[in-house]
This record gives sequence, structure tokens and C-alpha cells, in this order.
Amino acid sequence: MSKMATLKPKKGSRQKRKTLGRGDGSGLGGTSGKGHKGQKARSGGSIRWGFEGGQMPLARRNPKFGFTNAKFRTRYAVINLSDLEKYDGEVTPETLVSAGRVGKNDLVKILGRGELSKSLTVKAHKASESAKAAIEKAGGSLELVSAKKKKTEAATEKQN
Repeated sequence: MSKMATLKPKKGSRQKRKTLGRGDGSGLGGTSGKGHKGQKARSGGSIRWGFEGGQMPLARRNPKFGFTNAKFRTRYAVINLSDLEKYDGEVTPETLVSAGRVGKNDLVKILGRGELSKSLTVKAHKASESAKAAIEKAGGSLELVSAKKKKTEAATEKQN
């Protein structure tokens, strides 16, 4: 364990500040590293981010269409039938979380890519029609879990 009195910054992480405007002999006298004249040589002569010298900025030149409600979009962690092949018995969002396949606050959607050869009881928040048909064809069952419950659990965890 290190003592507070012996702590030092990592070597090379702290550099000495340039001393400006202390004569020509210092190497940074005269114009103090700002060159000659122009907006950037003046005091307060900063140019705002995205300014292109009067040219129409890229952010305004690009076309803008439609509306994306990204902030409130419902995102699902996708699980394919081929991923379910590894599990036995019942597959729930909790078993997928414990296996590290999805995050603990993720909503789970089952998609129909791959084959399912065993009978499974699958619980998920959403599933495609092809996934549902394939699970039932293999002799299993699909139960849809309420997605709202999962979101309220996440909200109460944030409060605690």
C-alpha cells in the first residue's frame, strides 16, 4: 500500500507549460507562437466549431429527412434459434442473463435463424412468427413475457 506523501504523477504525464512572450531568445517571443496577423493571432480570435470560413457548413449542406425517435426506441437483444440449441429445459431472460448472453436490463427477442432440434420452453419479450413456428414444431412452447415489467424493474434499480 502506498502512502499519500509518496504519491507522484506518472513519469511523462505532466509537461511543463510553454512560457510565451518573454523575448526572442526564448524561442516563443514576439508573436508568441501565433504567427503574423489574422483572426487566430488576435486576442479572443477563436473560431467556433464547425465554422468553414463563410462556406456553407457540412452540417447544413447534408440533406435531412424524416424523424427518428431514437431516444425512446425499444431495443431488443436478439437471440436466434441456433443460440437456443445450447440450452435444455426452460429458457428465460434470467437464464440468458446468467449465461452472459444478454444484459440484465435487456429485452429479449427470439428470431428464426437456425434449426431447433429439441423441445424447449422459451420465455421472451417478443418473438418472430418463424421462431414461434420452429419452437412449436420441435415440440416446445413459447411464452411472451410482459416488457413493461422489465422496464419498471430497471427504473427501481436506478432509484436504489
